[in-house]
Amino acid sequence: MARSLYVEFTEARVRSIITLNEDNAPVTCATIWEALVRPIRSPALHAMFAGPEIMLGLPPEAQTFDAAAMPAENQDCFPKAGECLWFYQRKNLMKGLADELWEIGIFYGDGGRVFGPLGWTPVNIFGRITENLEGFQAECAKIRWEGAKTVELGRNA
Repeated sequence: MARSLYVEFTEARVRSIITLNEDNAPVTCATIWEALVRPIRSPALHAMFAGPEIMLGLPPEAQTFDAAAMPAENQDCFPKAGECLWFYQRKNLMKGLADELWEIGIFYGDGGRVFGPLGWTPVNIFGRITENLEGFQAECAKIRWEGAKTVELGRNA
């Protein structure tokens, strides 16, 4: 049986299950799994360029691996609803942005694209929401109008 994660909007108590795609993204799945030995909480922000996507920053306590060494696996620029991605951008890669980006993105609708200020950006698709996509979609849509929401991401026991 495939390993899975949960993603929960903490205030609304809306929880969804993400099934890891270990066949097509084995290193990414194993790395994210190990980084989530303890659940993380992060503000979920709505994407500006990508369309129906929310993004969670992986906090420093979960940055337990060499992000620059993550191999390209199961990459796409057009994720579907429920697909989860890993994205890393090193410091100073983009003009005006000195920070590193350690991000997990989750698309909540179709028609998205991974396109930003630097153009098309292939990302590793490592999982997909397989339970309660509808509840997840409803909470994500609220972010556009109400602002960031706290999300917890962890291993599904």
